[in-house]
This record gives sequence, structure tokens and C-alpha cells, in this order.
Amino acid sequence: MADYKPSGAFTVPMIVRAPSYTKSGGVRQKVFSGAGFRIFGTFRTFGGTDSNVNGVYSVVDTAEIETWYRPDIKSDCQIELMNGAKYDVLGEPENIGQRNRFLKFKVQRDKGGA
Repeated sequence: MADYKPSGAFTVPMIVRAPSYTKSGGVRQKVFSGAGFRIFGTFRTFGGTDSNVNGVYSVVDTAEIETWYRPDIKSDCQIELMNGAKYDVLGEPENIGQRNRFLKFKVQRDKGGA
């Protein structure tokens, strides 16, 4: 089996924030606070993902990230780039080859608004 090679050098700085949960009116809400921790990785957008729902065409801002393995990066975390753009992790990050060396996951932009 050939060794996995990342698509590029891990040069993009990012901040990972783990959520804490609060209950408001019986509803569990995810809250991101605190400084988080810094990682370096690749960040590739490929122009987003096309979506057609009920006849409405839109492009969802998604990206793929590769970085060093960290067990504390989970599906409920938030990734923030140095330009302030925030992304939510989609699905469970993949531990490539179960070797605890590289991590690969997909993120979706969290722009907020109504």
C-alpha cells in the first residue's frame, strides 16, 4: 500500500473552536467561545458546491481541509480562517489510513444572517 501524500504543503493558518452547549427554553444551542487552537493545513474550495432545491439554484461555499491528525477536531467544531471567515465541519473528519498521521475533512461556510 502506498503512503498517502497531502495535496499540498500545510501553510494555511486556521483556528479550531470546539463548542460548548447551553439550554435556552429547553433547546440545546451550540456556542463557540474562547480562543481555540491554531492548526496549519491545506484549504481548497474548488469553487463551492452546486445545489438545486425546489427549482432554486445556489452555490454553497464549501472547502476541503487536510492537516496533521488531531483527535480533538470533531464534526461539531468550527474552523476560522485568518480573514475572519468561519466554516462548520461537515461529517466526521477522516483519519487517513487509521494511522493517526493526517486528517481530511470538508467544511461549509457559516455566513449567518436570516
